[in-house]
This record gives sequence, structure tokens and C-alpha cells, in this order.
Amino acid sequence: MTTAAGPDTGESASGPLVLDLEQMTLREVNALLHSGDLASGAGSAPVVITHPAGAHSVAVGLDAPLEVTVQGHVGYYAAGMNQQATVVIDGNAGTGVAENMMSGSVVVHGNASQSAGATAHGGLLVIRGDASARCGISMKGVDIVVGGSIGHLSAFMAQAGRLVVRGDAGEALGDSIYEARLYVRGTVASLGADCVAKPMGPEHHAELAELLSAAGYPQDSTGEYTRYGSARRLYHFHADNVAAY
Repeated sequence: MTTAAGPDTGESASGPLVLDLEQMTLREVNALLHSGDLASGAGSAPVVITHPAGAHSVAVGLDAPLEVTVQGHVGYYAAGMNQQATVVIDGNAGTGVAENMMSGSVVVHGNASQSAGATAHGGLLVIRGDASARCGISMKGVDIVVGGSIGHLSAFMAQAGRLVVRGDAGEALGDSIYEARLYVRGTVASLGADCVAKPMGPEHHAELAELLSAAGYPQDSTGEYTRYGSARRLYHFHADNVAAY
């Protein structure tokens, strides 16, 4: 643990705090992010995590306004349960990045595997590349912007929040969706049960423009996007709809 402040970590008085996963264990790195001044977020310097080498659960459970940059690829559940912190991943992310995030932001500069932003209640997740299957599954208030395309069953049982896709969507988009709002610029392979295309009103263009700007894509024309949401036929079980479940 003490090596975190030593010369081997590359820390300088005016620069970021560098935590090297070749010299520290993941448990030590995550414990440090949850301890002392870092846990309070008061006056904390930016944190840089080097040599992640696909480690799982990097920077999980943060609950302070920290700025954390991970230089490389991460494995499962990176930045999960995030609150307040800004986490930037300069690489690809494995399953469940930003899962159950409450607030703050997570940016993935590469691609993300399945279940990105699953069950997340708030905050902003930006994926510059593609996201695999089940992106935004059971999302409950998070905003997700994907620079590329997403895989099948994305936004499955999405309950609240917004999902923006600048590329294409795979099969069964928004299956059993509740009140989440989806915006897709490209093609959709197929819609899931109770998910339908909806007209774009002025309020939707404004909402989409705000999301795109927040994610770093202000140049996109909102007129190129189609909005999707719930047809609200399956909120309650009805025998006449049994074939649609």
C-alpha cells in the first residue's frame, strides 16, 4: 500500500497519483481509492491506474468526485456501482462495465462487452466503440451513449433512462421495455416485445441533442435518429397478449 505514494508509482507533487497494477495488487488499488482523502474527494489529485492487463473489478464502488483514468484494457465490472466519480478507460472493457452505476460518469474509449450499464440508476456511460449484447439491460435511470453499434437484446426490460446509439442495433431491441427512451441512428435488426418506433417531437430532439453534446458528439444531426419506446401493451398480464410475452 505504501508504494502508492513512492517513486515507483510515478507520482509527483504536481501530477496525478499513479497506481501501477504491476507493483500493487488490485485489492490494494481499490482499497486506496476508498481510503483517506481519496474517499472524501476533498482536494484529491487525479488518479491514473496503469497496467490493468484486463483485471476484473477495477475502480469499483467509488463514492467521491474522483477523476480516475485507467490506461489499458479492463475485465469484468470495471467502475461498477460508481457514484460521483469520473472514470475514463483508455481501452476495451469486459462484461458489466458501469453496472449498477448511481451517478458520475464512465467513458470507455474502446469497445465494451455485454451488459454495459446493466441495472444502472443514474450517471452517464459513454462507449466510443461498439457495445455487445444486452447493453443497458434493466437500466433504471442511467444515460448511455454508444458511438458505434450494439448487440442483441439491448435495453431488455429497460425501466428508465436514455440509450443513444450512433450506429446499428441488434435483434430484439427494447424487449419488454418500460419507460426508457431509445434513440438509434442506424438500422435496427428487430424490435423486442412491446417496443415500437415513436415520432420525434421538439422535446425529443432537444433531449437527444443534449445527450449527444454531453457525450462529445455535438455534430450529429438529431434528425437522423429514430426514437423507440414502450407501446405499453404488456404492463399488466393479459390473456389476449400471451403470445407476445
